[in-house]
Amino acid sequence: MEYLVFQLQAPLAAWGEPAVGEFRGSAGYPGESALFGLLGAALGLRRDDEAALQALQAGHALAVGVQSTGTLLRDYHTAQVPGRSTLRGRPHNTRADELAVPKEDLNTILSTRDYRQDAACLVAVQARPADPGRLDALADALRRPRFVLFLGRKACPPAAPLWPQVLEADTVLAAFARYAEAIEARRTASADRRGRPPLEAVPALVRLAWSEGMAAGCPAQLSTPRKDRVIRRSRWQFGDRVEQVALLEPEA
Repeated sequence: MEYLVFQLQAPLAAWGEPAVGEFRGSAGYPGESALFGLLGAALGLRRDDEAALQALQAGHALAVGVQSTGTLLRDYHTAQVPGRSTLRGRPHNTRADELAVPKEDLNTILSTRDYRQDAACLVAVQARPADPGRLDALADALRRPRFVLFLGRKACPPAAPLWPQVLEADTVLAAFARYAEAIEARRTASADRRGRPPLEAVPALVRLAWSEGMAAGCPAQLSTPRKDRVIRRSRWQFGDRVEQVALLEPEA
């Protein structure tokens, strides 16, 4: 079985959960909507190209190897926006257009936004039988993305190269193990004159989460619902799916 494996690391990440009122939470690791959004951005798919985004989602299954969920950072956020009646009949394609109204027509809205600090994970993409042979194209797109990639929000760029690799393995865990070995071999080969390799060693996986139908390489301990399957991106409609989870090591 072929898998496309890549890494996600950043000082800040925000893996959105269902938003309730003024609270914008973050999961500890990315869900399907975030990962397919990342792949779509790399391929150059626009958000309003719902047919292409649905085909991308239907043609692939995803697994996440969590190395660290990071620590919570909570931001108390304020923003100025005009009321809906003020914007009625006025084009406002940009933030500058939106704010180009008299100051007395601006209102202040409050929200609380969560981020994950120093989170890291590996991602495995498997092509479904209906859409084989696209993993190499996805890997090339991640190496040279058409749009800027970020981890949940635009303020969260990756801190390390994604280093996508297409690997043969029997299971998801085996693919992650081969990927870690490849990174370690690259680090060792790049050691300085004192034998010190650059960067840090690949952290061990503490949790594995995968889509139904994938060969994980370990039994599931939890089956949990997540509302992260995109139904209509233009209307921000998301549906439920069942995610299989195995706890591999206790996280510090």
